[in-house]
Amino acid sequence: MALRATSGSQLGGSAWVDEAIEAARGVVHADPEIVSGTPVFVGTRVPVVTLIDHLAAGDSLEVFLDDFPSVSREQAVATLRIAQEVLLELAQANARPAR
Repeated sequence: MALRATSGSQLGGSAWVDEAIEAARGVVHADPEIVSGTPVFVGTRVPVVTLIDHLAAGDSLEVFLDDFPSVSREQAVATLRIAQEVLLELAQANARPAR
């Protein structure tokens, strides 16, 4: 899901989506002129998926930060918190009975 290109109204009007999008604005962005529009950490050319790939491969956050010193710890942690909140909200939404 590309937070930048999506709004709560496009995903069923959920306020939490708009909150996640707003939270991501200072941490992650996508610009067609930077890495062909791939979502990157603000102020860098480091794709966000690189953090996820490192963690999925078993690397620690410290290894990622050492490999990509242009990404701050705050950016990486904020990104993971946003992802956590979105995933938890999606799981809760899927658990709710249909109207």
